[in-house]
Amino acid sequence: MDAEQPDAGTSAGIAREARRPRAVIACGTGRYADPWHPYPETSAAIAELLRADDWQVDVVENPDEALAALDGAALLVVNAGDPWRNGEAARGADPDAEAGLTAAFGRGIGVIATHSALSSLRDYPAFRRAIGGEWEAGRSWHPEIDDAAVRVVDDAHGIARADFTVFDERYTDLVVDDGATVLAVHDLDGVAHPVVWVRETSPGTAPVRALVSALGHDARAYESEELRAVLTRGARWAARIDA
Repeated sequence: MDAEQPDAGTSAGIAREARRPRAVIACGTGRYADPWHPYPETSAAIAELLRADDWQVDVVENPDEALAALDGAALLVVNAGDPWRNGEAARGADPDAEAGLTAAFGRGIGVIATHSALSSLRDYPAFRRAIGGEWEAGRSWHPEIDDAAVRVVDDAHGIARADFTVFDERYTDLVVDDGATVLAVHDLDGVAHPVVWVRETSPGTAPVRALVSALGHDARAYESEELRAVLTRGARWAARIDA
């Protein structure tokens, strides 16, 4: 990415803006909101770290609308909750959203799924296949929010490079598919529980790369420089942007 920062109004600035990769953050509002997660706050934190790495970022406060607005985007970030918790009336795929996601997956858009995104977009099964895991009701849970020790178990792709501590919920007993590569875990009662992983699938002409971070309950998590670095490097990897 360019190190120069030309004025936005100049021809050089306009050309540079056109070269910057675009990310769309699907922020949990409406049927994707819940009482526990401040999605606008955490979406703003994610947008900040991506913009600091020279991304154009659109925060769309309706995930269905976000999926319908992926033309030209190199990255989809899902930071939203479970729509099905609001009952049968809150279920159902939006046709424009489904078409937008299908087209984006067909061309190999990168994906980041953060925290409760593991239980989100349930009306779009292609998303679940792409991220390679989920929060399963009746199985998955988390201890009280606290300082969480994250241990790196695989430095594949250079995304997670060193152990770190973050103030966060520790999602536990998640479902993680065999095709996922677990990068980092938290340990509880002698058992390692995945919290960061990557997955690559081929639903279209180009593979879809997904980074999953089960971290990020609220803005305090994004005060961790190490978590910010994992997401920054993961975004580049998912979107195939050279470091």
